[in-house]
Amino acid sequence: MKLGIVGLPNVGKSTLFNALTNAGAQSANYPFCTIEPNVGVVAVPDERLTKLAQIYKPEKITPAVIEFVDIAGLVRGASKGEGLGNKFLSHIREVDAIVHVVRCFDSSDIIHVENSVNPKRDVETINLELILSDIEQVERRMDRLKKQMKGDSSAANELAFWERVHQSLSEGVPARIIPMTDEEKEYLTAVPLLSGKPVIYCANVSEKDLSKPETENKYYNMLVDAVKDEKAEIITVCAEIEAQIAELDKEEQELFLQELGVQESGLNKLIKSSYSLLGLISFLTAGPKEVRAWTIQKGTKAPAAAGKIHSDFERGFIRAEVVSYDDLIEKGSFALAKEAGLVRSEGKDYVMKDGDVVLFRFNV
Repeated sequence: MKLGIVGLPNVGKSTLFNALTNAGAQSANYPFCTIEPNVGVVAVPDERLTKLAQIYKPEKITPAVIEFVDIAGLVRGASKGEGLGNKFLSHIREVDAIVHVVRCFDSSDIIHVENSVNPKRDVETINLELILSDIEQVERRMDRLKKQMKGDSSAANELAFWERVHQSLSEGVPARIIPMTDEEKEYLTAVPLLSGKPVIYCANVSEKDLSKPETENKYYNMLVDAVKDEKAEIITVCAEIEAQIAELDKEEQELFLQELGVQESGLNKLIKSSYSLLGLISFLTAGPKEVRAWTIQKGTKAPAAAGKIHSDFERGFIRAEVVSYDDLIEKGSFALAKEAGLVRSEGKDYVMKDGDVVLFRFNV
């Protein structure tokens, strides 16, 4: 899973990226400090792996991972090449979802590229640039389809779809909230739209507002109101606090968060939101060599899940021996869970569930 961290210059993107990944991206108080995207890979915290490791004593533990990409700050006119516009847009094309960092704090020390804090305007600025880039892509596709239709009327349905999308984009509607059938979504493979990517809005607030942004922070409420019609998640972070948390060990982190009156770190909130937004779950494999988490889409059937491990597993799939994580932990071993009748033998039509501990049987 690859998440692109975007936003206007100086909203806290690189500070947050550094905190999330400890990757040391350059962070300074002027626009375009980040030019080439910085990439950091983060392990997905999963207590289940620790518990399984206590049973299996494996040689290694391999968590699921998320790749964060810190993308250059965008400014008005990026779709026409302003600032680092074209680079910015090309880097967004490569991510699965967008983490849009929005400044929701006042500070005379940190310059705002528009000279004032206004989450509604900032969100509209970035959405508009993505939409303008999409309009250009859609118009090219429509031109090709019109030429194709001169000798082939089969493109009529697709052309009608893109005309409807073009109309909505021209009215400032991001592609992610344009209603589409499953068949119409297939057309997006030819023209993947930037404004169609799933979004998590990340309200960067001050330390004092972190525990109660709804009552303490007018900018947070402005952001919630601005994006209420979008299919998006909203989380609050304080990038400066995340930077401090990143320096602490696990026990110190928990104490620090308690003192702040906050349940979990921004990283945990971001990971949960990412899984929810993208419809992802994890299944687990466990043995003396390795305990591991594997990320799949909700609704994935057993053979496709097996293919995540190795293509031979999918090609020669026979069955999956499945036990729920909770049942395995309660019984203390796979063998004891099997004796208790808690291990199920599932075939090709089995839909995987979050927390399934699986042993795949295959023959190639």
